[in-house]
Amino acid sequence: MAQVTLQKNPLIEVKDLKTYYPIKKGIFSKTVGHVKAVDGVSFSIYPGETLGLVGESGCGKSTIGRTLIRLEQATEGQILFDGQDLTSTTNKNLVSMRKNFQIIFQDPYSSLNPRKRVKDILAEPLLVHHIVDPAQVNKRVDELMVMVGLPRQSKNRYAHEFSGGQRQRIGIARALSLNPKLIICDEPVSALDVSIQAQILNLLNDLQKQLDLTYLFIAHGLGAVKYISDRIAVMYLGEIVEIGETRDVIKNPKHPYTKALLNAYPIPNPHLRAKERVFIQGDVPSPANPPQGCRFHTRCPIATQTCREGKPKLEGGVHKAACFAVEL
Repeated sequence: MAQVTLQKNPLIEVKDLKTYYPIKKGIFSKTVGHVKAVDGVSFSIYPGETLGLVGESGCGKSTIGRTLIRLEQATEGQILFDGQDLTSTTNKNLVSMRKNFQIIFQDPYSSLNPRKRVKDILAEPLLVHHIVDPAQVNKRVDELMVMVGLPRQSKNRYAHEFSGGQRQRIGIARALSLNPKLIICDEPVSALDVSIQAQILNLLNDLQKQLDLTYLFIAHGLGAVKYISDRIAVMYLGEIVEIGETRDVIKNPKHPYTKALLNAYPIPNPHLRAKERVFIQGDVPSPANPPQGCRFHTRCPIATQTCREGKPKLEGGVHKAACFAVEL
C-alpha cells in the first residue's frame, strides 16, 4: 500500500453519481422503471492511493468502475478527473483523455482477443493513441512483458496458451501500455487460485510504487481489499454505507453491514473461531425497487422504526458511516 497524503488535490472526484438502467416492457418498449445500479455516490481518490470498493455481488461496484471511465453513461452527477468533468466532455476530448485511465477486467479468459497474438494485443493501444513511434512498438511490448513478469519470447503466443494468472498479467500489461494515472481493478483476482492471487496483488503493489499509479480496487471479499488498499469504501445496494482508512474500517467497523462482511471472512486462528459471530440473513433486495429508509434495514439485526422511515446520511470525519445507530 502506498503512503498517501489526503491533503493533495484528488485525482478523481465523484459527486452524487447515479447510473440507472431503464426497464422496458411491451411491444413499444415503454420504460416502466429503472434499475438503480448506482444511486447517489460521492467519493474521491487521491494520487498514488488505492481505494478499495467492497460489497456483495449486485451492489453496483463494477458499474461505478465502468462509469468512471465512461464505459457506462452516468445518469446524473459529476466525475472530475484532474479537474475535468468526464460526464459532460465531448467524445473527441474523451478519446484523448482515455490514455490516462485504464481497466483490468475480472475474467482473464474473456478479456483478451483469442484471435490475436499477445504482441498485437499490447501493440494496439500504443498505435491507436500514438504513444510511441511505430518502429519502437516491439521494444515497448518487450518492456511491458518484462514489467509484469513474463518472458519476452512469449509475446508470439496466443492468449489460450497461457494460464489464468499469466493471462491476467497480460491484462495488466495492456492497462499499463498507455502510462495511465488511474487503473480500475475490477475484481482482478477473483477468478484465480489463491496462490496466484497473492502474486498478482504483490505485482500490483510493486507496479504502483514504481510507476506512481492510482487504483480503484473492486472486490466482493475483504481479504484482497484489506491487503492492497489505503482506504476502503463499503457499498450496499447502490450506495456507499461506510468509508475510511483501511485499519479503521477493519478494526473498528461502524456500519452493521461492514461488520457482517468481516464476520463472513474466515478466521485463521482456531482459538478465535468459537467467538460469537453475527451473520446477515436473506438476499440483497432488487435495485429496481430498493427499500424505503435505510436500504439495509430489511437484513439488519439492529434496525429500528427510524431506520425503516428515514434515510441515514454518510457522516463523520475521515471515517464515515451511514447508520442511525453509529456514534460518530
